[in-house]
Amino acid sequence: MDQWITRFVALLCAAGSAALFWSFGMFAAVPWRDGRLFAMTPVEWQVVGIPLLAAIAVGWGALHLFALAGDATDEAARHGRRLRLFLLIAVAIAAAASGASWSLARVAAA
Repeated sequence: MDQWITRFVALLCAAGSAALFWSFGMFAAVPWRDGRLFAMTPVEWQVVGIPLLAAIAVGWGALHLFALAGDATDEAARHGRRLRLFLLIAVAIAAAASGASWSLARVAAA
């Protein structure tokens, strides 16, 4: 039972990480479109950087919680860890792209 509780909490952390990556994509879309991603003001760097760093930290925590819920150390368990890492990266990219798409659809071009 304890493993399922840990897995559920890890799943909540992974969902939170995806939401933070979505926020990162949303805030980074306009400077990216305008070609000034590396010429942003300090406030813009904060608005873009905080969701990115928080998303990475929460995603890393989710992976650690999934590892705590695992009980095997054989090849299948290592394959499962690699699969979870790949899925987390894929979800992060998809969430950031979704946030960027949402933002660009609602902000008029300058």
